[in-house]
Amino acid sequence: MRLVFAGTPETALPSLRALIDSPRHEVVAVVTRPDARAGRGRALHPSPVADLAAAEGIEVLRPAKVNDPAFLDRLKELAPDCCPVVAYGALLPQAALDIPRHGWVNLHFSLLPAWRGAAPVQHAVLHGDEITGAATFQIVKELDAGPVYGVVTEEIKATDTSGELLARLAESGAELLAATLDGVEDGTLQARPQPLDGVSVAPKLTVDDAQIDWSAPAMRVDRLVRACTPNPGPWTTFRGQRIKIGPVRLATSASTERLEPGELVVGKNIVLVGTGTHPVELSEVQPQGKRLMTAGEWARGVRVTATDRLV
Repeated sequence: MRLVFAGTPETALPSLRALIDSPRHEVVAVVTRPDARAGRGRALHPSPVADLAAAEGIEVLRPAKVNDPAFLDRLKELAPDCCPVVAYGALLPQAALDIPRHGWVNLHFSLLPAWRGAAPVQHAVLHGDEITGAATFQIVKELDAGPVYGVVTEEIKATDTSGELLARLAESGAELLAATLDGVEDGTLQARPQPLDGVSVAPKLTVDDAQIDWSAPAMRVDRLVRACTPNPGPWTTFRGQRIKIGPVRLATSASTERLEPGELVVGKNIVLVGTGTHPVELSEVQPQGKRLMTAGEWARGVRVTATDRLV
């Protein structure tokens, strides 16, 4: 099939690579978000998908709005049979959905109908799910509600951050997407409607969502930190300054003395912080404007006192 691939971040790269390498399909163009400013100089940078496509000599479309008539006209000229989508980052209008004869097939990182929305992996970690996965489905107007072609499952490990889990799903999902498109092309695969029950929604997690509430139970703190790593980045404040926190560890039985929420205890090889239940152990800390460091380095540098608290 002639494919126009839609995607933006690094998460989409395994899928794009799998389709470029597929002997059964041809990626004639990619659709990605416009170049964005990043880094200290705030220079414009193309998306990872745009970089890979350009390196492969594939046409790159960067519509500021996906209902732009010029973009829709170019999409019609390309005459794709199908448009695979992985983390593109914008809702597609019906005018675009109607162009390819096999529609738009989305790779979504959850077991639909669970966790429809922008942050399925983060919410799976945040809510303590033991199993998640990826699904391919036909895009319809309603958010992530189209009929499903296929799924793969993935165990969520006790120490998984969202970034680690998403990296694994991006790889297994790429294989699923390629197999789905093969089945669509040869007519052996039919999409099945999603169940009406079991729907949950996964909105984007904001910086405000990523602030740690030390009065919450230790397990909740652990899940929040892992869910928000690497983005939007878990944080707290110390002496009025914001600091980023790396993944925490639930304290061992030898160090479970009750501490007040946010209270700090610095040992020879350990930095503990109190929660609403038992303490957690800090692993890494990044003060504002400084490098990431071990919790021990940070505690020695700031000289934590008995009255200091994380807030």
